[in-house]
Amino acid sequence: MKRHTLVLTCVAVLLLFVLPAAHAQATRTWVSGVGNDANPCSRTAPCKTFAGAISKTAAGGEISVLDPGGFGVVTITKSITLNGDGTLAGILSAGTNGIIVNAGVNDRVVLRNLSINGAGTGLNGIRYLAGKQLVVDRCVIQNVTTRGIDVSLAASGRLDVLDTTIIGPGLLTNSMTGIRLNTTAGTLLSEMNNVHFAGLNNGLEVATNSRATISNSHISGSLSNGALTSAASAFLNIEGCQIAFNELVGVNASVSGSTIRVSNNQIYNNSTGISIAAGATVSSANNNRVFGNTSSTAPNGPAITIQ
Repeated sequence: MKRHTLVLTCVAVLLLFVLPAAHAQATRTWVSGVGNDANPCSRTAPCKTFAGAISKTAAGGEISVLDPGGFGVVTITKSITLNGDGTLAGILSAGTNGIIVNAGVNDRVVLRNLSINGAGTGLNGIRYLAGKQLVVDRCVIQNVTTRGIDVSLAASGRLDVLDTTIIGPGLLTNSMTGIRLNTTAGTLLSEMNNVHFAGLNNGLEVATNSRATISNSHISGSLSNGALTSAASAFLNIEGCQIAFNELVGVNASVSGSTIRVSNNQIYNNSTGISIAAGATVSSANNNRVFGNTSSTAPNGPAITIQ
């Protein structure tokens, strides 16, 4: 009897060590176009989708892409990096959102070198709903129906977008906005550098409680606005950008109380170069080039050049 009890005790102690190891999450996991989500997502036994790998990846870890493939839509609820460096890492999001970030208050999410394609019916390329910071680095987002990157927070947060291209669905009429920034509480801060917006309805929209800087970027071919502020609490700096061939307005401070600062930009061939609503502000560093626009309401008169 005593021996039987001793054996059971040893087994119980062994299980205490074995079970946690069996269910431990790896700091780095892998996905492959020929993987399987039943795998442990290791380098030699990769998973098939981001959704399959994320539950096997520790908070603060990284999911890396081994080879070209489509890795499926995913919801992210913790600090993590999705890394497609060195290959074609695709997400086809027809009829749904590509990536949803709904992370914790101190979580940081990095999306690197991913291609998100809504195939003309996808909703948003990326939705940022919660989390301390989202970094979008060297990504391509295209062919969605609502927004390339939709930031809809209920607390303070930060969005950084680097070396990224956002392309519309290629229709004569579309309602896609490239990036929209909004939070109902706290302050949203955003920095965008070398971002290309093409063929959208609105390029960049800065809305409630949002403060943004965009630099060294191109916004062209929008059916409505290139860049606009759409709330009294919105603040936008535009530095070193080319804003051209937008069918309504290149730069639009569209709401009383909102502020746009412009410096060293080329604002060419828009129907209206710069528009300022009553009570809104557009401040110039007197070093912009504004030519070839059909009209401009800033500071006055048509085809005005801001020096």
